[in-house]
Amino acid sequence: MSTAPAASAATAAPANPRSRVITASLVGTTIEFYDFYVYATAAVLVFPILFFPTGDDTTALLSSFAVFGAAMVARPIGAVVFGHFGDKFGRKATLVASLLTMGVATFLIGVLPTYDGIGWWAALLLLILRLFQGFALGGEWSGAALVATENAPKGKRAWYGTFPQLGAPIGFIIANGIFLVINFALPHPDGPAQRSDAFLEWGWRVPFLFSAVMVIIGLWVRLKLVESETFAKAEKSGAIRKFPLGEVVRRHWWQLILGTFIMLATYVLFYLMTSFTLSYGTKAGLEAAEQAAAEAGTAFDAAAYVPGLGFGYTDFVIMQIVGVVFFGIFTLLSGPIADALGRRKLLLWITAAIAVFGLTFNVFLLPQVDPKFTGALVQAFLILGFMLMGATFGPMGAILPELFPTNVRYTGSAISYNVSSILGAALAPIVAVALWAATGGSPWLVGVYLTGASVLTFVALWLSKETKDVDYDTFIGAEERASR
Repeated sequence: MSTAPAASAATAAPANPRSRVITASLVGTTIEFYDFYVYATAAVLVFPILFFPTGDDTTALLSSFAVFGAAMVARPIGAVVFGHFGDKFGRKATLVASLLTMGVATFLIGVLPTYDGIGWWAALLLLILRLFQGFALGGEWSGAALVATENAPKGKRAWYGTFPQLGAPIGFIIANGIFLVINFALPHPDGPAQRSDAFLEWGWRVPFLFSAVMVIIGLWVRLKLVESETFAKAEKSGAIRKFPLGEVVRRHWWQLILGTFIMLATYVLFYLMTSFTLSYGTKAGLEAAEQAAAEAGTAFDAAAYVPGLGFGYTDFVIMQIVGVVFFGIFTLLSGPIADALGRRKLLLWITAAIAVFGLTFNVFLLPQVDPKFTGALVQAFLILGFMLMGATFGPMGAILPELFPTNVRYTGSAISYNVSSILGAALAPIVAVALWAATGGSPWLVGVYLTGASVLTFVALWLSKETKDVDYDTFIGAEERASR
């Protein structure tokens, strides 16, 4: 008779300490987002020159962003693959695999030869490694969100869900901080605000290679995790499915659609505030570009040129980092508010605010007579945009997993999150650059694009139900609830 308690204790899942839960979910997503931001920054500053020398600045930038967006296509595939293993065998091993895949792909980008070395093969290899990055990120976010929320104390699931979300602003600051340090450390014959030849030759590779150090730290933390009690209960009850994808599509297709569009405005805002603003902010204005062409003795077509604001790279990235600090603060603040008010109610208000924000692009982002006034307006724009980003991104760590039962939670939340990345993140930089060019350098249509995405998200939230009171102990899966 004494063996029963022992057997029960042996099969019970040991609890993860709260500090381990927070650290594992935060460290992993920080590394993943670091790797993604490193590529996003290089896609603006380096890759158009070194991998896509088309002879036209806009075409080269669009080519670079196309490869950037291609990773979003791989993300749903990663969501299905990692979601399958995460729902079938557990969260821990899946998270370790996704982190390792991302780290290896990022490191290899850092050693790629460029167009001058192997021609267009360089662009092809860059595309392949970028696809592996997207594949890895497809499984990372959802697993980290589940580690956080499935181990959260009662009534604090949204608060715990903000910690994997916090990896986004932290990863941004680390990635761009390293780029800034490298850029400052190298000689600048044309002035400290400009990219140096040494930066283009080898300096850009350092952030990619440094990711190996961060991945080793992340793996060490995650290998200490044990499975959550929530997953252990689902496993014990027989709720685990051989084919989670079929289960989630057959029984939870409506939640997949809602989750995809709930995330849409967040993605569009996210990539407009990071990639597009960096392109628009650092591209020379019309007069400066015409003067540079005259000094270089090259022809200049003013009618075809798409002007930007003309900030130096280092100046603008520092302005972005200031905004991202507010991104992190509001990500953390959104958790307790979402626990108190509900995820749906908070996100409805924030999404409406994002829609209004999209209509203000010409107020903040047009060049003014006084350059200092231009800088002040752009800094205000970045702070406001990143505040909204934190407020909408934070609750996603809770609301998307809560849409699905335990036996398909990894797959369902991962697919919603990553299919939305195609509609939002993959298209946002390309659409934004095209709209920017179509208006001859004005950003107002880019803002309208953000407003349109916000309307779709608002409708999805309106059609959804509040999820803050979902009980993970009983929300295991439809069939097993019926059989209990």
